[in-house]
Amino acid sequence: MPGFHQQLLENLSTAIVVLDDHLCISFMNPAAEAMMEASDNRLHGQPLSDLFVENPSATDALLQATRDANPYTKWEATLYLHTGAQLEVDYVVTPVQAPPSSLIVEFQPRDRLKRISREEEMLSKQETTRTLVRGLAHEIKNPLGGIRGAAQLLSRELPSPDQKDFTNIIIEEADRLSNLVDKMLGPVRPPDIQDLNIHEVLERVCQLLDAETQGSVTIERDYDPSIPDIGADREQLMQVLLNIARNAMQAMLAADNNGETTNRLVLRTRTQRQVTIGSQRHRLVARLDLIDNGPGVPEQIKDQIFYPMISGRADGTGLGLSIAHSIITRHHGLLECQSEPGNTSFTIYLPISC
Repeated sequence: MPGFHQQLLENLSTAIVVLDDHLCISFMNPAAEAMMEASDNRLHGQPLSDLFVENPSATDALLQATRDANPYTKWEATLYLHTGAQLEVDYVVTPVQAPPSSLIVEFQPRDRLKRISREEEMLSKQETTRTLVRGLAHEIKNPLGGIRGAAQLLSRELPSPDQKDFTNIIIEEADRLSNLVDKMLGPVRPPDIQDLNIHEVLERVCQLLDAETQGSVTIERDYDPSIPDIGADREQLMQVLLNIARNAMQAMLAADNNGETTNRLVLRTRTQRQVTIGSQRHRLVARLDLIDNGPGVPEQIKDQIFYPMISGRADGTGLGLSIAHSIITRHHGLLECQSEPGNTSFTIYLPISC
């Protein structure tokens, strides 16, 4: 492929795969490599079936397009990738007759549009929730301050130490409620963005988790050492990772599996290209996956776990994931969750400045 035209294809955000007349891979641009989780260097010259499998009729349609030079579009196709993942896409097939004859296949993932729509809806709902919480916090903290002040004044007037115990209870409970309201509001200060190595942060988190679990949970690391430094607030990012990991550990330890399954938490890092977060498309992002083999998120709260006061545990506050989501949003990132029994994955996307 001529250098200039290849450079154009490599800079497209659309996933492009070029096939020869035998349906072998001639070229994949970076967007296609990211979508298919495969490398052009490794698959160059290999049959399309090494990249993904669809169905026999789809292969017949591609061969016919090569023979007849007829372009076509296929909607809602399901591709089974070589990694075992499943991908829903629309794709356009365009024959090119100039020698050597080939097919240009343009892929558009359907899940991207669904995710953007779902993310926009979640952000809108969470902003409404935060506005409500801020108003509620103001209405709660004002009378709490009055109650606490009155209890302090009353304590000074009481002659008996036994009676002062009751005013101390009022003061302590007022402080506890005030702290709870502050936690619902999330971090007050904006992120202190500095360049940092994400793996150094993860290793610190692993040290804390090992100390807390004392070997009852196996922590597996699956790092991509090529990830460059990212801009983030170290303390706030650690808070996010610890909130998610502790939730996972508590869920695994609370589940009664009769010792049949080893509790396992996997920390995985990767880079991912051409990721849309909100309304902005990022050329390169760091992807962090925290995967556990616990019982999973209860079905009835799956769509609400990032809202305040929603928890799957009887003793949970329901604030950890809400705060984590708020912090990642302030970093212009994205936090998602996919869960089923035995496989729960929290995924964090953080932009990388190129």
